[in-house]
Amino acid sequence: MGPILMTEQGVRHVQRRTVALLGTAQVFGGIGTGATVSIGSILAVELSGSSAWAGAVATVMTLGAALAALPLAALADRRGRRIGQVAGLSAALAGAVLMVLAVVSGLFVLLVLGAAGIGVGSAASLQARFAAVDLAEPEHRGLALSTVVWAVTIGAVAGPNLIQPGTVVGQALGLPPVAGPFVISGAGLLLAAVLLFVGLRPDPLLLARELASRQAGEDSRAAQDAQAVQDKQFVEPPAAPGVDSRAGTRPAGQALHDGGTLARGLRAIRGSRTALLAVAAVVGAHAVMVGVMSMTPLHLQELVEGRGASHEGHTASGDVLVVIGFTISLHIAGMFALSPVMGWLTDKAGRAQTIMIGFSLLIAAVAVAGFGQASTAAVAVGLVLLGLGWSAATVSGSTLLAESVGQESRVAVQGVSDMLMGAAGAVGGAVSGLVLSWIGYLGLNLLGGAVGAAVLAAAFLTIVAARRQSAAA
Repeated sequence: MGPILMTEQGVRHVQRRTVALLGTAQVFGGIGTGATVSIGSILAVELSGSSAWAGAVATVMTLGAALAALPLAALADRRGRRIGQVAGLSAALAGAVLMVLAVVSGLFVLLVLGAAGIGVGSAASLQARFAAVDLAEPEHRGLALSTVVWAVTIGAVAGPNLIQPGTVVGQALGLPPVAGPFVISGAGLLLAAVLLFVGLRPDPLLLARELASRQAGEDSRAAQDAQAVQDKQFVEPPAAPGVDSRAGTRPAGQALHDGGTLARGLRAIRGSRTALLAVAAVVGAHAVMVGVMSMTPLHLQELVEGRGASHEGHTASGDVLVVIGFTISLHIAGMFALSPVMGWLTDKAGRAQTIMIGFSLLIAAVAVAGFGQASTAAVAVGLVLLGLGWSAATVSGSTLLAESVGQESRVAVQGVSDMLMGAAGAVGGAVSGLVLSWIGYLGLNLLGGAVGAAVLAAAFLTIVAARRQSAAA
């Protein structure tokens, strides 16, 4: 691909178009995750015949997202955001097909494989938020990132509520009713993949690199000219570290050979205190959110139908599905609907301060849901607060992360962050089933509160240290 000629106004136009395309794709893609989260744990119990596998779907989804984060980041690093996004959405589409086959055949292994595919799509969805800031101006990064996160709201909230309409679709296609929601999910994922494959041109990451290369070249030439005028002779000064003297910057893709994506990302994170805080925020918030949310459908089923209902292997009643779908919808709305507000707070109040707000909300969430476990209303309120806390911590943490390292390491750092985020969610989903069986729903929430308090304290200490350092300077 030849050089991209782009005016400043043209870049702003591409940025607006990129955010709009990513947001629209998130609407369609979010349907798949919402439906899987809502009924995945119930299907896991029914197909496996044991409540011990209740957290399998959530665990495999988050593990799939964790394992896919680095390959998708490496793919984006080599080929651009468009190819990385389409690859992730295609894997999610295959996962939706496997979910349908699992319901039809009754094979638990297909359910697990389908959940893994949906998890890869979740990884792509997470990385879309970083694509939104590739061309964003520094003072607007929080808003751009949160706008794409917000766009998930429509699809993700619609997903759980498509359970009932999905049964109609399933019956119309001659499938088991519970397979219908996954058919709708597959259609949404297909639309999202096609939209980005066709429309995400020019690629925001490749364009950002081209513009950075051009600017570096101009700066290098300007410095050489100034030195030549001063010395009255045209002597080329030594190239700056990491800069190609012929082009003004590293050739595209050279950073890929400076070590693996994981190694480069970890090195960059370790070298920045703010990057460490950002990673702790997104990882901690995700672990708490997944751990509590993934077991809430089973708790609600037991609460509505009576103790032991989720262990009898029968299909959940329509009333229970409605309660679960509505509660998860409220939770996902909390995660995404107010993300522009979280982006505004991130830009205005500060990145670290918004991280503290997020973890305060998470602690409040587990307190309300845990101590109000006997009430479906209290659980719903707790899940809304859980989503809001996750939103604040994730938007502010992701924005801080994008600013904490240089452009050369940024994609690798983002991939490592998402990998750790997914791994924490996988552990949270796996442990949550055991915790629920050992110490109940209240104990599960209290454990999440302890994790949230630890990260909150770390964020507070980081802010205090930064202020002391600033005062000393």
